[in-house]
Amino acid sequence: MDFKRRNGGPAMGGASQAKKGKMSTEWEDSPSQFEEELALFDEMEMEAESEEGQAGHDVIPVGYCIHYTPKNQPMNTVMQASPPKATRLMKPTLTLRSGVCFVCTWKFLKLVVCGGHCLLDPTKHLRYAVCTCDGRFMVDSDVVGCCWIELPKGKYRLREERSEGQTGSKYPGKVSLCQYEVDVAWNDLVSHPAEGEWQRIAPLRVLSFDIECAGRKGVFPEPEIDPVIQIASMVQRQGEKEPFIRTVFTLQSCASIVGSQILCFTQEKLLLQSWAEFVRTVDPDIITGYNIQNFDLPYLLNRAATLKVNVFPYLGRVWSSKSVLKDSSFQSKQMGRRENKTVNMEGRVQFDLLQVLLRDYKLRSYTLNAVSFHFLQEQKEDVQHSIITDLQNGNEQTRRRLAVYCLKDAYLPLRLLQKLMCVINYMEMARVTGVPLTYLLSRGQQIKVVSQLLRQAMKQDLVMPVVRTEGGEDYTGATVIEPEKGYYSVPITTLDFSSLYPSIMMAHNLCYTTLLQKSQVEKLSLSPEDFIKTPTGDLFVKSSVRKGLLPEILENLLSARKRAKAELKKETDPFKKQVLDGRQLALKISANSVYGFTGAQVGKLPCLEISQSVTGFGRQMIEQTKQHVESKYTISNGYQADAKVIYGDTDSVMVKLGVATVQEAMNLGKEAADWVSSYFVPPIKLEFEKVYYPYLLINKKRYAGLYFSSNAEHHDKMDCKGIVSSNLNLQFMSLLSEIQPIAFVLKVILYHKATFVTLLFSVQQGSENKREMRKNSNVTLGNILYIPHILHSVMSKKPFGHLCQRPCVFSLDCPVSRIFKCKNVFCANHP
Repeated sequence: MDFKRRNGGPAMGGASQAKKGKMSTEWEDSPSQFEEELALFDEMEMEAESEEGQAGHDVIPVGYCIHYTPKNQPMNTVMQASPPKATRLMKPTLTLRSGVCFVCTWKFLKLVVCGGHCLLDPTKHLRYAVCTCDGRFMVDSDVVGCCWIELPKGKYRLREERSEGQTGSKYPGKVSLCQYEVDVAWNDLVSHPAEGEWQRIAPLRVLSFDIECAGRKGVFPEPEIDPVIQIASMVQRQGEKEPFIRTVFTLQSCASIVGSQILCFTQEKLLLQSWAEFVRTVDPDIITGYNIQNFDLPYLLNRAATLKVNVFPYLGRVWSSKSVLKDSSFQSKQMGRRENKTVNMEGRVQFDLLQVLLRDYKLRSYTLNAVSFHFLQEQKEDVQHSIITDLQNGNEQTRRRLAVYCLKDAYLPLRLLQKLMCVINYMEMARVTGVPLTYLLSRGQQIKVVSQLLRQAMKQDLVMPVVRTEGGEDYTGATVIEPEKGYYSVPITTLDFSSLYPSIMMAHNLCYTTLLQKSQVEKLSLSPEDFIKTPTGDLFVKSSVRKGLLPEILENLLSARKRAKAELKKETDPFKKQVLDGRQLALKISANSVYGFTGAQVGKLPCLEISQSVTGFGRQMIEQTKQHVESKYTISNGYQADAKVIYGDTDSVMVKLGVATVQEAMNLGKEAADWVSSYFVPPIKLEFEKVYYPYLLINKKRYAGLYFSSNAEHHDKMDCKGIVSSNLNLQFMSLLSEIQPIAFVLKVILYHKATFVTLLFSVQQGSENKREMRKNSNVTLGNILYIPHILHSVMSKKPFGHLCQRPCVFSLDCPVSRIFKCKNVFCANHP
């Protein structure tokens, strides 16, 4: 079902006003950049609507939204979200009914009954002792997260919508907000793998919202006391560029905002009631925002309970399911222990952007302002928290200013989701690992490997045991070759093992099912050719005796990644390219996480013999690579210089081959990679990865240089590892300037095509007065600011000695290279 704004129609939820008008000029003389964007959205929608004309659907007005329902009856198949020319559906919400198959999500359920046959019987199916009910259903029916599901014609029965109190039918009526509800036997489901036309992503509706509260001065808002004064909501379809619903629910009157709807209420209770109805009407698949999990949603639920808005907490798709607030804790090696709040919303995915960023990115600051500047070079509207209550108690214009601020806070999470491809990447990860999308957001890394193990175990009729461990045992990790620190003005070649740990596990058949105890060798009458002994002394049978589960899983993942990358090269559609890129990244991460799963001492299925054997082989291979390269590429063998491995870390080595040009370093690197690979068991392969020129090696895991991967004439980027940086790092510049003439430092800056905002932001990050500098660094592109003195400490050296020593004015989006095209270098009128 689709929804679209219209200029006519009744106000949502009994609002006292609903305004959508021209830009007001009473508050300020010129609109902000964000308000201009809103106006542009409105113009684009009006043009699109005039081109579309009348849509070929029945329309039912619901406030300012339109509920589209297809004219035709369902086609031969009912799908989760079908390809073009088929009936469009959201994902089915499945519940329990006696004698008919449904997925059960209630925790207390121990058994799912399907046509009189037991589907979940833990006494008969021991392999599922580590699996939840919904996970068991997905494994048995070969359904993966975010996949397409087909119900063949004649195998399902549509449920009817009934009015309250209606009886007389022997079949149950609809119990949810879904367009279609069906009864179907579990073994009639047809799950399509994400290939070809089935790798398309459904146009899921994403709702982003933000709330504002009128708090007391110096006191953090409390839901029992402080009212909710505004709720901004934006709705966007996955795959589209801009939101098609932009609405603000506000307490008291508010001046209109172009391109947005203002719904005004005289009572807070009506505001909350109407927003809840708005959510149920728009029926989003994904709800997002910034810190909605620990603030916005808990605050709304507690505030609604305080005001006794009894209809508010039913925010999911199942009518009878009440959204309840609970405290939860999450612990992983990656994120540590975190205390969170959870709110159940059946049929909707809560995609809190703050939690995603905490999980996937290491940033200096996780405020929405800092994150938006880091990824988008955009910032929030200029409204301080301390004046929110004053703005609310003012007039229509001050409340309008607050509404623009609130809208921007709802818009930025959508922009960040789009920029970082969060939804696409997580959906592809769900498809690859087979778990529901919500598992990736609320659970750790191990559940992904467990899901794949269960599926592979079922194919071989194996049982997955429950292992209880308390940890404590440890093993030696990867090798780090001691770095030869210094600045290198010659090309440095980097050779990298492709998927090192997965390759080791596949090459040597390392798995739970192939692990061999020494006492079993004679018992099973095995010859020395039937098994291998790892560098750590552990024994594993070869694939000729028995193929392991883990190697099979890894082969499937890596071959699928190879196919995805091949399709990515051919694809021309931008959105499909994003999907394929997200898929190959998910496949890579999933393959690499298998080793970590075996080494997690407090985990579902730890195996020290596997994990220590993998790292043992890895250490051995790094040392062998060093020996092979340094023994072959010598002057005595006819090469220009003796090769020297100056650094090695886990799966790569950095080699000084003694050549003068980047092209020579590339050619020799490719030759060396192929030659060394011939010494290892397939599919282990050493590959040429890149050339650094020049290169600064500071310490272990701390280095930087210009990165050349394919084109010897032009570098790809400035690559910094273990050095605090923001696009271009002045810490690195200052280190270089101590070794090289300042002309080289300038060359690096110009190669990177840096703007003054990147330099300025980097300077401010390193300032001692961090709090003050963070304020000053929150600038809008295009503003005019003074460049700090620290920047001039670099630029005042020769050949810049003739330049002015006073602080000078530049436009922040002005490229550094542009100042050298003007005789008056520090001209304040620079474009």
